Amino acid sequence: MKRKRFSEEQIIEILRLHQAGAKPADLCRQHGISEATLYNWRSRYGGMQVSDAKRLRSLEDENRKLKKLLAEAMLDNAALKDIASGKF
Repeated sequence: MKRKRFSEEQIIEILRLHQAGAKPADLCRQHGISEATLYNWRSRYGGMQVSDAKRLRSLEDENRKLKKLLAEAMLDNAALKDIASGKF
């Protein structure tokens, strides 16, 4: 997995500067990112506050855990069906 260079707080601060009227080329040069990265961040974090970003992260973590639990339960269920039907 790729290592993140910027935290959500830093990303939101950069986007605030962009909304305040700073030129995208200047912001990108200053922070060492590409303009595509800036616009990807804007599509994901646009209009968010720092507290919203933290809440989003916690919800994504919870969702990841629930998906893992569901996958494990489905595996257990499939194994029990195989045992019950006599397949080993």
